[in-house]
Amino acid sequence: MKTNRLSAAITKALNAQMTNEAHNAQIYLSYASWASAEGYDGIANFLFRHENEERNHMMKILEYILKRGAKVEVTAIPHPGPDPTGVYDCFEKVFKSEVENTANIYRLVEMSMAEKDWATWNFMQWFVKEQTEEETLAIDLLDRIKIAGGAKATDSALYAFNRDLETKPDDAVLAQDVTVDKP
Repeated sequence: MKTNRLSAAITKALNAQMTNEAHNAQIYLSYASWASAEGYDGIANFLFRHENEERNHMMKILEYILKRGAKVEVTAIPHPGPDPTGVYDCFEKVFKSEVENTANIYRLVEMSMAEKDWATWNFMQWFVKEQTEEETLAIDLLDRIKIAGGAKATDSALYAFNRDLETKPDDAVLAQDVTVDKP
């Protein structure tokens, strides 16, 4: 009996997104390792935590494919690219990576809607919200670095930023969660 509930196109796109999430994890891992080697342990801690989060996203997609009866295809992950040239460059690259990931998520949402695959459409809504949060967090961090001087931030500003990231929550406040009492 055929148990696959995903079209070939959706299966292929989900497998590609699973690989993309693994690639994003590798990017965070690479940048965290770079930050640690540069002495930015707070930044490294933050990036290592996000590496783990990206791997969890990969596993969510893997499990979804399996539970819908389709075949998971594990493929090679692209190289994460060159090390950042500095803290500002690091977070510019993080933001760029998150924006690209959002575009991939939106394509999957569009595909599932076009195919009227409501289960996949519903599944992908979690990722839409997650990407809103990821982009918001990346923008907030990039803004903080810009205020500190951007690529020319002083050592003391980078020290403070590094210390802040050591304990910064991994979640961003989203617009839909803001109220008059809690702006």
